[in-house]
Amino acid sequence: MANNPWWRGAVIYQIYPRSFMDSDGDGIGDLPGIIDRLDHVAQLGVDAIWVSPFFRSPMHDYGYDIADQRDVDPMFGTLADFDALLAKAHGLGLKVMIDQVFSHTSNEHAWFQESRASRDNPRADWYVWADAKPDGTPPNNWLSIFGGPAWKWEPRRRQYYLHNFLSSQPDLNFHNPDVQQATLDYVRFWLDRGVDGFRLDSINFCFHDPALRDNPAKPEALRLGRGFSPDNPYAFQYHWYNNTQPENIGFIEQLRTLMDGYADVAALGEISSEDSLATTAEYTSAGRLHMGYSFELLVDDFSAGYIRGTVERLEAAMTEGWPCWAISNHDVQRAVTRWGGADASDDFARQMIGLVCTLRGSVCLYQGEELGLPEADVPFEKLRDPYGITFWPNFKGRDGCRTPMPWTADPGAGFTTGEPWLPIPDAHRARSVEQQEDDPASVLVSARRFLHWRQAQPALVRGDQQFVDAPEPVLALVRSLGADRVLAVFNLSAGAVDWTVPPEMEAARALDGHGLRPGTLEGRLLRLPPHAALFAALP
Repeated sequence: MANNPWWRGAVIYQIYPRSFMDSDGDGIGDLPGIIDRLDHVAQLGVDAIWVSPFFRSPMHDYGYDIADQRDVDPMFGTLADFDALLAKAHGLGLKVMIDQVFSHTSNEHAWFQESRASRDNPRADWYVWADAKPDGTPPNNWLSIFGGPAWKWEPRRRQYYLHNFLSSQPDLNFHNPDVQQATLDYVRFWLDRGVDGFRLDSINFCFHDPALRDNPAKPEALRLGRGFSPDNPYAFQYHWYNNTQPENIGFIEQLRTLMDGYADVAALGEISSEDSLATTAEYTSAGRLHMGYSFELLVDDFSAGYIRGTVERLEAAMTEGWPCWAISNHDVQRAVTRWGGADASDDFARQMIGLVCTLRGSVCLYQGEELGLPEADVPFEKLRDPYGITFWPNFKGRDGCRTPMPWTADPGAGFTTGEPWLPIPDAHRARSVEQQEDDPASVLVSARRFLHWRQAQPALVRGDQQFVDAPEPVLALVRSLGADRVLAVFNLSAGAVDWTVPPEMEAARALDGHGLRPGTLEGRLLRLPPHAALFAALP
């Protein structure tokens, strides 16, 4: 087991609780709803679920502003409901990972309420407080990802507090050992409850530069958004001092020491830094996180060269760690729309699942990817995301990827009997689980077929990886485990492509049963229809 832990090569299905299944008709998904629909997830052929925040929260950032890390918000259920979810998942053979948000809390958290009250209370230095400049302006030029300065004035202390995200999400002071210990204590609470691991939100944001140095300006040509819009002023700086500090490593090692006291658990870090691939490699070195993922495949660029270059850069830097890949999640436009456009085909949707699950590493699939869901177009008056409201219309926020899961074609999409918290597009109801269930040509049936087929291909699950030179739009790689070698080739375009494979691959034997649109190999000539793939065994 030590050489093949469950998480290595696992497919992890992300559940966004607000939008998965509503059991009580209030229009908001909940833990009992997840339990009701968990069979669907298990049947896909995934290994684990990652449940996004369900903790007690005022919901200014829809659960990522936590007021109590050890309790379930009543809108989602109770701790007993979580225990039932854990038991149901384990009974279905699914591991359970949950989100942990270390770097900040809600401003309604008891810790912050005490800290903000005065400069001399027991938790006075549990958050990042700083005096104003002589002219009353914030201590430095740090910006919030959600717009504006990263500092808010607190009149009771006559000081500013740091918030890298919303002003209702004050940053904890991880330079204080008491904060580190309190964080590890609630991690232990969930491990003792039986979870199998954690997805660590913005793990590189725990520490800040104690000297509060200004971030330097970034040249306009380099203002590429990774997890944020490039026209957000946040993109105008190098974020050298407000996150990704060297002290973060020591805390990650403490976390790993704690987790190593439990059997078969894993930590997956979300990393968004100035060089997220290098940071991912650093954070997943021996004795640190089990896995890490960045935003590098959650961007607009979709070419064989970009994907290969991104993966190879991480592989070159990652000497000991294990990568995890995602092309969609609750923070970015769905990949079908982002990469495929408004007219993306079903072949494209199924190919995206096959592609990300063929790269060396573990995989996070976001709810609805198995249905080929496109991004929803949510009108301004229906927006709930504060990020989108602030930057409308250039950036419409994250609501378009967070709309409720369509289970049926009914008005409530089988998600709710009430008014859903976000509108459900007609195009999503037409792609519901019920609509696709019995259609052998559907994305859902193809996704199931591929994921189960992948489980029977050890080289794809945990093998080594080497890319093969091929012209755009062809992406080719070999996964190998001992004598088992699998060639995987993808045509990333909407047009047919012919490619002559290298001479040493002429004897490749095509593998079937994977469920993607197949290519055909005739000697060395590989014919790939639009968005097709070839999987072949190499001698």
